[in-house]
Amino acid sequence: MINTFVTLFWRKRRLAQAAERLEDRGFRVIRLEPGQWNTERDMHRAMAAALDFPDYYGHNLDALNDCLGEVACYGGYDDAPEGTGLVFTDYDRFATTCPRAAQVVLDIIADQARQAVVLRRRLICLVQSNDPQIRFEPVGAMPVMWNSDEWADGNRG
Repeated sequence: MINTFVTLFWRKRRLAQAAERLEDRGFRVIRLEPGQWNTERDMHRAMAAALDFPDYYGHNLDALNDCLGEVACYGGYDDAPEGTGLVFTDYDRFATTCPRAAQVVLDIIADQARQAVVLRRRLICLVQSNDPQIRFEPVGAMPVMWNSDEWADGNRG
């Protein structure tokens, strides 16, 4: 997770271990299940509920960027600790049904994470995929990389 704000995982066990390490270090870890999102609207509902977005949240990608900025840079709307970890499971399913939104969500997270660093805050996103060959375009001008234990293609087979 040291090279990027968005890190891919194939094995759910490794994802769980990484999330536990974040919790042990004082991060507020928010677990979401994109595998259950069939539409972009489903994603917005889940993100708004999990991140306690305000009632005026617009349920679009611009609004996601704005409200996630509050979470990343200022601790959100509920007095979050110094860092936030977003944990996505089964992201490949959402990426298949809503490819553009799936890419943009990761890009927004990476961009907000980079801005948060300037304010000495941390936002990290752990993304689990059942597709060991999944690839994303760079997000926040950085590649979406596999975790160090699974970076080699042979370690995901």
